[in-house]
Amino acid sequence: MEQSIEQINRKIEKGDAVVLTAQQVCDLVDSGEDIRAEDVDVVTAATRAIMSGTYAILSFPVESSHSFLRAKEVYMNGVPAHVGPCPNERLGILDLMLFGTDHSVDDSRYGAGHLFRDLAERMSVEVKVVTDKGESFKTQVTLDDMPYAMLYGTRHAFKNYSAFVNTSDEPAASIFHAMEFGPKLTEATISGCGQINPVKNDPLLESIGIGTRMLMNGSEGFIMGSGTRSSAEKPNLTAFADMHGMNPEYMGGFFTSAGPECIVSWSVPVPVTSDSVLESIKERDRQLKMPVMAVDKRACVGYSDYGDVWEGTDLAIDFSPNECIGCTLCEPAEMCPMASISFEDGEVKLDRYTCFNCGLCSTLCVTDVYTANLGSINFELGGESTNVPIVLRQSDKKRALELSEKLKEQILDGSFRMTSMVERIRT
Repeated sequence: MEQSIEQINRKIEKGDAVVLTAQQVCDLVDSGEDIRAEDVDVVTAATRAIMSGTYAILSFPVESSHSFLRAKEVYMNGVPAHVGPCPNERLGILDLMLFGTDHSVDDSRYGAGHLFRDLAERMSVEVKVVTDKGESFKTQVTLDDMPYAMLYGTRHAFKNYSAFVNTSDEPAASIFHAMEFGPKLTEATISGCGQINPVKNDPLLESIGIGTRMLMNGSEGFIMGSGTRSSAEKPNLTAFADMHGMNPEYMGGFFTSAGPECIVSWSVPVPVTSDSVLESIKERDRQLKMPVMAVDKRACVGYSDYGDVWEGTDLAIDFSPNECIGCTLCEPAEMCPMASISFEDGEVKLDRYTCFNCGLCSTLCVTDVYTANLGSINFELGGESTNVPIVLRQSDKKRALELSEKLKEQILDGSFRMTSMVERIRT
């Protein structure tokens, strides 16, 4: 059975379309349902994760015209911005590019991901400008002062990413851990939302293509093609969206032992245009191969699957403040990559709005203030079965599930309309 996106859109307009989330389809398959292509028209998929290949392009006025010739250096809340490509000579306007992995010159724990979220929160941001004559000045701006503010992804939403371990005898700092990796295969971190990830649901990119409308951090955007390091085995995508419509809850900064990283969320409609698309949608976490990478070598040392990560594990952290014994140094608070743990009048607080559900706190707390079953990865190494506990997740499946539900609602109420691709994406 094959149908076009135009045919599906007409069914949506008439109220005849069946729209399900990727999780709903997998749940139906697990319950023994025989799902056929004629049973569902659109599947909504989503992911929320650390996505290094992120940058923003901003353009906004900072001074009156003729006040300076050109900007040579610019810092936003201390985060260095790359000036150009337009010099905007004597206009008092800045055109800037900010890389998602850059961090503040004043605070090594504050990065561009934090800045992007602050902008989406409509917070005032300090802009320091150094002119080509060496003069400097500061001003304050908000996102609403910026006529142009776009967020771009150069390699987002990998079909399947990886688990990471340290096979060496020494601790190792890495962007894949909020702390140094323990040596000798003592702990693992993971990334990827498994069966609900957009590209997993259309790995051959039959329905998702150049020009596909999607949501990035809740704001409408468009897919432009494949991203850097994309391959047939591990495809990924590049896209852009307007920052003015972004929901700060779905974005932000995440601190790692090698510096701050950028959190980005995607939700994408997958039109069921053929039987082959549906077969991919029906694959569950246990069927999805996950490479195990050694951070000390940056080489694959084995394979696990996403069943180890998401089957029978806890998506959210259980918080029991009454279990707190008031340690002199609270390691979960010190190491939380989102700075979501604080103390107020001697009482521990967990900010659920900023919490990423990474689970690190549950592995560090000496009591049971924070608890979660994060699972463990199992793989063959050197001919022997190896089991390594997961201590941190760099993907937030809980909010990804929420995003896929919200996109489903928007498709059904007509506030989100799917677009036909302009061209197939070649990996």
